[in-house]
Amino acid sequence: MTRFLLLLHSCLLLAVSSGTAQSSDPSGPPVSARARAIQESAIVVDTHADTPQRFLDEGFDIGSTDPKDVGHLSLDKARSGGLGAEFFSIWVDPETNQGHFAQHTFDLIDSVYEQAAHHPDRMMMAFSVADIERAHREHKLAALMGIEGGHSIENDMHLLRDYYRLGVRYMTLSWSNTNEWADSSGDIDDAKIQHHNGLTDFGKQVVLEMNRLGMMVDISHVADKTFWDAIATTKAPVIASHSSARALVNAPRNMTDDMLRAVAKNGGVVQVNFFSGFDDESYRKANAAQSKEQADAIQKYIDSLKAQGKPVNYIEVDRIEREWMAKIPRPPFKSLIDHIDHIAKVAGVEHVGLGSDFDGVSGATPQGMDSAADLPKITQALLDRGYSADDIKKILGGNLLRVFRQVEAVSREMQAQSH
Repeated sequence: MTRFLLLLHSCLLLAVSSGTAQSSDPSGPPVSARARAIQESAIVVDTHADTPQRFLDEGFDIGSTDPKDVGHLSLDKARSGGLGAEFFSIWVDPETNQGHFAQHTFDLIDSVYEQAAHHPDRMMMAFSVADIERAHREHKLAALMGIEGGHSIENDMHLLRDYYRLGVRYMTLSWSNTNEWADSSGDIDDAKIQHHNGLTDFGKQVVLEMNRLGMMVDISHVADKTFWDAIATTKAPVIASHSSARALVNAPRNMTDDMLRAVAKNGGVVQVNFFSGFDDESYRKANAAQSKEQADAIQKYIDSLKAQGKPVNYIEVDRIEREWMAKIPRPPFKSLIDHIDHIAKVAGVEHVGLGSDFDGVSGATPQGMDSAADLPKITQALLDRGYSADDIKKILGGNLLRVFRQVEAVSREMQAQSH
């Protein structure tokens, strides 16, 4: 071995042993035994998966072992990736469920309970931090729920309380649609939509009632002014269940650095979204360029179903979206890690976590992030960037559990004061 090769070999050994070498593989780094050990010892929490749409519309069984299944989440994939707790998204399409938002919300909630009932040896419903910790000890997937869009409460505080009683532990104040009390980032520039300059008085009451109940306030999807109103109103830490950094990708769904710092001051946590359109600027631009054609294709399908008197099938819409997303090259795995890293640097490592948007982004995740089984690659990539095992455990779920505990504590205090 020449002197040069000896020197090169020594440098490589040093880089690997110090944990600072970064993989050049666009699909993510190979996972080491150390990363696996961290993953297994951590309580890994993901705060957003749209799989209930599959439960309801497709009859999907989370216990499926079908090797051809393109979905992100199953019990096998969760076990392989070390996923300990999943917040299943209860999302009601505001267009196709006009007049029965609550009914569809209840149907989706029921679908999650049914999956847990079918797999009691591997999955359990969870309603608290203590439940998540018990599920971890019993090697079961903790199943929690978050409502994605305040329109589900139909402007009725009684419904909000009912959802909490059924196990809903966060609510996104708005989805991509502005509702009667909270502006959304999805239509904030649409002059045809009646906006409220953030939260209405009723919207602020919703936030405070969520605090009282012990339901986490989720500010993903909301308009910027709604975010600031929520921060000013809440008595408990907030979460962004599936949002990334706007400094890296200029999507209105992402959070500015000022917002990240405000969440840190509030004590909350930002759960990074895995959608390439929020994680990679080139992908976002390419997706925007074809968005009208894609929307027209989906609308044509929906119109054809309506003409036949048939209900809209989410699974078929997802198939169409996948076809369009497949036209755009997937960005490298590092684009996802860049957002985790950026938020950790701006807000602090105590204020970042994982909010995948699994089964809600039609296969449009970065290279190498094909399902929950790939979650250990995140741990490895963070090790490669010099993060300690303790900080990685915070990002994987510890931060979210801390916030959830604080939300539970604020709820107990508020309820004690009201008696």
